[in-house]
Amino acid sequence: LTEVYSSSPALGRYFRSAQVISFSNESSTVNYQLIFSVPSSTEGFMENIMNPDFIRNVLRQNIYDED
Repeated sequence: LTEVYSSSPALGRYFRSAQVISFSNESSTVNYQLIFSVPSSTEGFMENIMNPDFIRNVLRQNIYDED
């Protein structure tokens, strides 16, 4: 995750770290926390760039690009 987000053209300059919060071998589920440093007063920044769907789509695009 660190490589995916730190190399992202859209998120790389804001990305700080990623860490695993919990992991389950039974269900192959990983919960992780992403840390970003965001500008304090950029209009629409949180709604657009830091939108959870946008952040997920950066990861999805990276997975599709590897195939």
